[in-house]
Amino acid sequence: MFEDFFYLQGIDDGTDFMPLFQVDEGEDDTTSDDEYSEIIPVLALKNTVLFPGIVIPITVGRDKSLKAIQKAYAGDRMVAVLSQKDAKVEDPSFDDLYHTGTVARIIKLLKMPDGTATAILQGRKRFAVSELTKTTPHLEGRISVVADVSAKNELEFDAIISSIKDMAKQIIELSPQIPSEAMVILKNINKNSFLLNFIASNLGIKIPAKQQILETNELDTRAESILHHMDNELQLLELKDKIEGKVRGDIEKQQRDYYLNQQLKTIQEELGGNPQEGELKVMMDKAETKKWPTTIGEAFKKEITRLGRVNPQAAEYSVLFNYIDLLLELPWNEFTEDKFDLKNVKKELDKDHFGLEKVKDRILEHLAVLKLKGDMKSPIICLVGPPGVGKTSLGRSIANALGRKFVRMSLGGLHDESEIRGHRKTYIGAMPGRIIQSIKKAKTSNPVFILDEIDKVGRDHRGDPSSALLEVLDPEQNETFQDNYLDLEYDLSKVLFIATANSLSTIQPALLDRMEIIQVSGYSTEEKIQIAKNHLVPKQRKAHGLRAKNVKFSQKILKEIIEGYTRESGVRGLDRQIAGAMRGIAKRVAMEEKYDVSLKSEMVVELLGPTKFSKDMYKEAHVAGVTVGLAWTQVGGDILFIESSLSKGTGKLILTGNLGDVMKESATTALTYLKSNAEKFKIDPEIFSKKDVHIHVPEGAIPKDGPSAGITMLTALASAFNDKPVKSHLAMTGEITLRGKVLPVGGIKEKILAANRAGIKELILCQVNKKNVDEIEKNYIKGLKFHYVDKMDEVLKIALK
Repeated sequence: MFEDFFYLQGIDDGTDFMPLFQVDEGEDDTTSDDEYSEIIPVLALKNTVLFPGIVIPITVGRDKSLKAIQKAYAGDRMVAVLSQKDAKVEDPSFDDLYHTGTVARIIKLLKMPDGTATAILQGRKRFAVSELTKTTPHLEGRISVVADVSAKNELEFDAIISSIKDMAKQIIELSPQIPSEAMVILKNINKNSFLLNFIASNLGIKIPAKQQILETNELDTRAESILHHMDNELQLLELKDKIEGKVRGDIEKQQRDYYLNQQLKTIQEELGGNPQEGELKVMMDKAETKKWPTTIGEAFKKEITRLGRVNPQAAEYSVLFNYIDLLLELPWNEFTEDKFDLKNVKKELDKDHFGLEKVKDRILEHLAVLKLKGDMKSPIICLVGPPGVGKTSLGRSIANALGRKFVRMSLGGLHDESEIRGHRKTYIGAMPGRIIQSIKKAKTSNPVFILDEIDKVGRDHRGDPSSALLEVLDPEQNETFQDNYLDLEYDLSKVLFIATANSLSTIQPALLDRMEIIQVSGYSTEEKIQIAKNHLVPKQRKAHGLRAKNVKFSQKILKEIIEGYTRESGVRGLDRQIAGAMRGIAKRVAMEEKYDVSLKSEMVVELLGPTKFSKDMYKEAHVAGVTVGLAWTQVGGDILFIESSLSKGTGKLILTGNLGDVMKESATTALTYLKSNAEKFKIDPEIFSKKDVHIHVPEGAIPKDGPSAGITMLTALASAFNDKPVKSHLAMTGEITLRGKVLPVGGIKEKILAANRAGIKELILCQVNKKNVDEIEKNYIKGLKFHYVDKMDEVLKIALK
């Protein structure tokens, strides 16, 4: 507010300055005798407002301003001072100026060597300008003096003035730039109107706010406005003083801590011990046993030297200490020895998992090459299949069979790239990425590393983790993997990465290209019986505190549970049902109730409730227009009905059942093909214009899409138009074309297993899909009859009775 109180600054007519005043003129009402012409020269100021009684020095540089000052100085020395609305305007017009200002007396005019002039002005009275009567060679205006309006409530006004004085005292005390003599000057001002002008002139507020104070006629309103601005400035000063005090206290504390630490260090040296040196020595001794590369050894020496120079109390000390500790904890060139007894490895894998032959063969092939060559980069395997088929647990079995450490990292819902690569160690709370952290926990550089749910990695503004995984999963790059925190190359080429996914559609193509895809299909009923018998029943029996003599599951009962209570590709649901049965048995054992140890069908219903699924729905005689199709989902294969019906209308096609665009197009294609071949299939062509066709796929809450229901929809329509029911126990899958060709589709194994589970006896597939059926073990498809077709004619010949 009063920072430059005693400084007289020669400034341009547009520059900030600190106003002065003369006590004698401020106190005496000498301005009352001043006489002013109605039209006088006008001086425009850029960055300040002149108040009555205030003395200011200005350097006049603009030509019009210089001529206005000279004209006034040659006459009665009176000039009308107005403030500009915009300081950037060099030649202001009437609209560019505020219309209320202060008449000033030119006390002194000094000509300067550079052609400018310095004028000392004293504000006399406020005025309002009605117009500019002259704009060249200088400004002149028509003015009228504006008088102050006395306060309505003198007592209240005196109270405000007293508050202003008290607040001014506080501001002077808090601001180190204001000399203490300023208080003496304030005490010598006895006239309230002049006190208000003086303080308003010195307030650190913007020009529009000062102008508003100048334009206020009522003294009490003007005082309230000034008090408000002073209150804001006082709050700012108090906050500033509080911050400075805190910083000053922190600096003093640091100096005190440093002094005490130096004293402590000296005392410890005298006593012959230093904890910091002890920590450094332990680290140096540990480093001697490491087999790390030369570059890592050099980096360690550099960082340990820096650590020795840093004050233990400094924040940097813990950052350096944690980084060096990570260097020492990582297993540089430390590997577990692989077991090369391939027969034993195969036995271990078969013991834990039934089936999954492709995966087991791939692991055995890798071990065989390692055994013969002695060194080989590990493959990047991606196991793709429905939930519950044992993808994740297979990783642990592989680790046990190879004699390696096992690490699992879940990627589901991961959004932050730094979770993979880590943070820069300069950040507070920085830490290495989860890859390096997992390697550190494993304490070996060649663990079996499961990247679980790689298809569920997200991306947002924090980065794309799947792009960060490109380096991790590329055998050509991962031998020089660089974590942001570690900032050194780490060799991941010996790590056996196994990724798991339910679907390939959401995996980034570049990432997919780096992995060896192995499809893990669902289990047949026979496989599930073996898994339950050898793994799930013993596991749940042990988990529920039961013994073999307490309960026995026959193959028949296991089959009933599988077919009546589960409908899945994996065995998670089966595991839950077996656990439910075990809980019921455990309750009977604990309560000493009598029960049959060998479970029977009635006991299963008592323990698990009525069956949830039935094959009868696919065995019943269907009406015309209903066909059974095969679908692939992320949880394996499934059965779906395609229903069609005809009603009087104009030939519209209605599709319901939450169908996707591709499936809708298949329905349109099927109807168009039937229309164009109506006579061939003995259908009256006129019926298409007289009947509306409605195709519905049940379970409308579930979205459905894909081209594989093409032949199913065509068969359902042909059945409806011919009024012939489709052959029972028959299901089909395949894409169609407008020419009536049948095209191959995917997910054949899952679809066939689903059909087998549902009790389907015959299947219609595209001829090209025969190779997919040949890959399936014969016992999985025992009892199923396959019809391989190329054209829709063949499909309808088989399907329609």
